[in-house]
Amino acid sequence: MSRNIPVKGDITAIGEVRTPPVARVPDPAALFDRRARRFRALSGPDGIGPYLSFLADIAEAQHQLASELGEPEALEPAGVERALAYGMPPLDRNAFAPDDAFMSLSERLFGALEPIAKPDAAQEALTTIRSAAPSDIAAMVADLMADSVPVEYMAHYAYVAAALQLHFVRQASTLPEKQLKHVGDGACPACGGPPVSSVIVNWPQANGSRFCSCALCATLWHHVRIKCAICSSTKGIRYQEIEDGPGSIKAETCDECGCYVKIFNQQKDASLDPFADDVASLGIDLLMKDTNFRRGSFNPFLLGY
Repeated sequence: MSRNIPVKGDITAIGEVRTPPVARVPDPAALFDRRARRFRALSGPDGIGPYLSFLADIAEAQHQLASELGEPEALEPAGVERALAYGMPPLDRNAFAPDDAFMSLSERLFGALEPIAKPDAAQEALTTIRSAAPSDIAAMVADLMADSVPVEYMAHYAYVAAALQLHFVRQASTLPEKQLKHVGDGACPACGGPPVSSVIVNWPQANGSRFCSCALCATLWHHVRIKCAICSSTKGIRYQEIEDGPGSIKAETCDECGCYVKIFNQQKDASLDPFADDVASLGIDLLMKDTNFRRGSFNPFLLGY
């Protein structure tokens, strides 16, 4: 059972700071370390616990590589300035094509994932990916960038998605945070990608403000509360949650576009992670399957839901 909580009135200015930052770029090593720790804390022997443990191992490998690689080379300043001037994301995910550097990074990550415990099917998928031609990897990258992945190959795409996350998180970390601007509804100001979820933060300078988290580069961008994270409508916004749940995890539904995006309240639970808890709160997605709303966010590790 769920609770459906309607919202009335214009209360989009919720939060202790009226002008929170437009965006926050990620710290790669810290991001993947936090994500790995959260996946590990959420894992266990039952339900999706073993899967969360597997994802913790992937995040730990991402963290290790991010630490070893250090700071990436900054993007060409003129290109960044031009994109910002035209209201475009500096990291153009749609124009990204795997180059030698990305393929090398991917192979290092895939190699680090060989020894981790995984189901036979996941190991077979990893073996297949490591022997795939560059053109096949490029095709999979294009599918992931279009948020269009064949569910039957979810395991294969998950590995490529992990490599893309590592690459784009590192690239996003070099961007001029204070110069980033909103680029459109439901779009990351750094790479233009969709959100994985949103969080109500407990930061000292923005306590109570809501930020969307990019599914690809993990950049956070400010998005006022009681406003659809996908189409930005403030009409027909409601919240659904699992009955008798903690009250810190909800699905924000929008009557205008028919989408829902999860919202995590770090004021109530500071340990919540916008990516790890999106997977761990699969129960919300199963609940929403019985409604007319569709998932508006994207998570490569929740394909099919």
